[in-house]
Amino acid sequence: MKQFIFFLCLSILFVSCSDEHKTIVVMSKGDADIDLNAGTIHAKERTGHVEKLLNIDSKKVSFKLSTPAGEATVEMLDNGLYVINVKNDTIIGSYQKYTKATLAQNVITQESLKQKIDSLKLLVERKNISAANRNYFILPNQAIRISSNHLSEVVGPYHQMRTAEMVDGKEPEIYRFYSIKEIREMIVKLQVLTVASK
Repeated sequence: MKQFIFFLCLSILFVSCSDEHKTIVVMSKGDADIDLNAGTIHAKERTGHVEKLLNIDSKKVSFKLSTPAGEATVEMLDNGLYVINVKNDTIIGSYQKYTKATLAQNVITQESLKQKIDSLKLLVERKNISAANRNYFILPNQAIRISSNHLSEVVGPYHQMRTAEMVDGKEPEIYRFYSIKEIREMIVKLQVLTVASK
């Protein structure tokens, strides 16, 4: 009997200590209808960018998607931070290195400007995209794992970067996403700032 109680306590401890944490950011154009019990996400072509944050403690998470881009099923098996794109538009993003406000560069050199333009062009062309590079090209009806850290943050399209601070001596893990349209417009604006070499 004592052995049974010991193994029962051990199994309860094991189950309670199992860390199954998934943070899921659902990005849609207009409000998306999410039914966690049925495992469905329905999105229509509406106006405005909307994000919904889901915190789910489960080993396997899947959703059937019904969106303007069609129907699909997405699965999330590993713990961490995910983005599900139910917009009829590609979403592109990358990790943003933390910089203290006092050290932020207010003036950008022509060389840095050209590097930024080249980098944005590569992202739009879906080149140099990889989890190792911490940049992401998310097609409609796709779910992508952004980070193993479910506490990391996402700044979505059409939102401004917000301030972030170190917590317990650790830098914040932030990912900035844009619609592909935003990035194309950004490239044009940055190209205007370039000076032709003499």
